[in-house]
Amino acid sequence: MGRLSFCVKPLLCALFCLVGRAYATEVALVGVFPGKAVLVVDGGAPHTIGVGQTLSGVKLVSVDRESAVVDVDGRRSKVMVGERPVALASAEGKSVLLQADARGHFLANGAINGAAVQFMVDTGATSVAMGPSAATRAGIVYTQGTPGAASTANGVTRTWQVKLDTVTIGDITLRNVDATVMSQEMPVVLLGMSFLKRMEMKQENSTMLLKQRY
Repeated sequence: MGRLSFCVKPLLCALFCLVGRAYATEVALVGVFPGKAVLVVDGGAPHTIGVGQTLSGVKLVSVDRESAVVDVDGRRSKVMVGERPVALASAEGKSVLLQADARGHFLANGAINGAAVQFMVDTGATSVAMGPSAATRAGIVYTQGTPGAASTANGVTRTWQVKLDTVTIGDITLRNVDATVMSQEMPVVLLGMSFLKRMEMKQENSTMLLKQRY
């Protein structure tokens, strides 16, 4: 049974600013199949995906006997089987600087599937977590997700595991992010590790820098 912790008291808004940085995603093609390709992204483990599917922000556009066309943030390139990784510059790698509120919480205004929400950074949450109202505003039919339960400060509550199309903070947008919808309402959306694991996090006193890694 999963465990999520969150504060249910009203929270003060935090200020945030954006710092844009260039970033390049390295993509290597290690194998091809009809309609599928085996990709290595940024030195990670090989994964097989089909045309139209996305791996760590890399979309497979097409594939033939010896090559594949991939797309990173609207930039396309051909990669060849067995050759050195291709570096694709993208808009990724941008940063968000968060300022802690009086309680020490790091908050930021953002969006889920285009719907405005307020996030609170929570490294103790395994995924992005929200209440049913926030999920409904984001167009999520959460009752069709995978049911489960989680222990909270208020006891055990029902949950549904879902996939978010987009999670946005400032100029950073991540796609296909795992999330948990709680049966009870929450004052903010918890920005858990399904989002934060794709960030480089640096905290100094009352500020926290989140820089997108992939």
